[in-house]
Amino acid sequence: MATTADELALKGSAAREAARQLAKTSGAVRSRALLNVADGLKSRQEEILDANERDLSAGKRGGLPDHYLDRLLLDPDRLNAIAADVRSVAALPDPVGEVMEMRTVSNGLQVGRRRVPLGVIGAIYESRPNVTVDFSSLCLKSGNAVILRGGSDTINSNTALAKTIRAAIADAGAPKDAVQLFESTDRELVGRMLAAREYIDLLIPRGGQELINRVAREAAMPAVTGGVGVCHTYVDREADLDMAADIVFNAKVQRYSVCNAMDTLIVHSAIAPRCLPKIAARFAEAGVEMRCDLRALSLLGPNRRANGLRATPATEEDWSTEFLDLIAGVRVVDSLDEALEHIEAYGSGHSDAIVTESYSAAMRFVDEVDSSAVFVNCSTRFNDGGQFGLGAEVAISTNKFHARGPMGLRELTSYKWTVMGSGQVRT
Repeated sequence: MATTADELALKGSAAREAARQLAKTSGAVRSRALLNVADGLKSRQEEILDANERDLSAGKRGGLPDHYLDRLLLDPDRLNAIAADVRSVAALPDPVGEVMEMRTVSNGLQVGRRRVPLGVIGAIYESRPNVTVDFSSLCLKSGNAVILRGGSDTINSNTALAKTIRAAIADAGAPKDAVQLFESTDRELVGRMLAAREYIDLLIPRGGQELINRVAREAAMPAVTGGVGVCHTYVDREADLDMAADIVFNAKVQRYSVCNAMDTLIVHSAIAPRCLPKIAARFAEAGVEMRCDLRALSLLGPNRRANGLRATPATEEDWSTEFLDLIAGVRVVDSLDEALEHIEAYGSGHSDAIVTESYSAAMRFVDEVDSSAVFVNCSTRFNDGGQFGLGAEVAISTNKFHARGPMGLRELTSYKWTVMGSGQVRT
C-alpha cells in the first residue's frame, strides 16, 4: 500500500520533470493550454458543480457556518467568472524570457537579466476551490509546475477541477504533470510537503493564521507566509458622506468571507455624528454586527438594538481580528494621527483605505500606512490580482520579500544573468 511519502515522491518527481519540460514550451502552447482550461470549465460544468454540491452537502452536515460554506460554493456565475480569469491570464504577455535589463559595460560585455520560472510551486490551501484554478493557470503561464494540496472540505471539487485542467493541458501539447493534486486528505501530507525541498522551490499557503504560522515555522524551502487580512477603512473629517457610506458598505458586505473585506471602520469624531448613523442603517439592513468603542456606541443612541441594528461593545481582541463574517469593529478617533496609530498597532499590512476630500490627508495615509495596498476613496475589495490587471493571483502577500500584494505572473518568476561577449577574458 502506498504511503504519503511514496505519493509525495511520485508527484514531486513528476512535477519536477514537467517543470523542466514546461520551461522549454513556447508561450503560445502555454496560452493555448489555458484557453483549453477555460473551455473545459464550461464543457464540464455539470460534472464540476455536481462535485461541488457533494462538498457543500458534507459541509452542511458537518455544521460549517454560512460564511465558510460561501467560500466553498461554486455556481454557474462563479465558474464563468473563474473561466474569464483564466482567459485573462492567457491573454497577458508571456513573462518567460522577458529581458528585464541589458547594458554594455566598459569592456564591451553585454550584461542583462532575463525572467525564468521558479520551478515547482507548492500550494497548501483551504476552502476555496477557485484557488485550484488560479494556481494552475498562473503557474502554467509563468512556466512553473504546481503541486496542490487543498482541504478535505473541497476534495471533490478540487479533484474535478484538476481532472479538467490536466486534460486541457495535454490537449494543448504541454506536460499534464505540470499540475499535480493530492487526492488524499491525509493531514500527514502537509508536514511532508513542508519538508520536501528537493521537489518544491516555493511554498504558498492560502488559509487561516494557524496554517500560515505552521508554514512559517516548518517550511524547509522559501515560503510566502503573509496574507492574513485585518483591513481598515478610515473616514476622514473631510470625507464625502455618501461616498463614505458606499465604500464602507461595499468593503464589508459585498463579499465578507474574503481576506480583503473590511474588518474595522475608523471614523473621525468631527464627522462621526453624521456618518455613523448613515452607515449603521445600511449595516442593519445587511445584518452586520457592529462592535463599537464607547464613543461609537454613544453616537448610535439608545435604540441601537432597534430596527435590526446590532451594536455591541468591542473587546481588545476585536481590533486585531480578521472576522471573515458580517462583523465590523467601529472606532471613533480625533485625528488622522490617531487613525494611523490604530492601523499600525492592529493591522496586518494587507489592505487599508482612507475616504477623504483632502489631498494632504490622502497622501499622508498613502505614505505612512505600511500595507501591501493602500486605497484612497475606494473599497479595500479591489486588492485582487484580477482587479489589478494580473488576470488572477496565487496569493495576496503581506511579506516584503520576495513579493508583496497580489502575486501574479511576474511574482512567480526569478531571473538569470546573461552575459554576451566577443572574446573578452578577465585580467
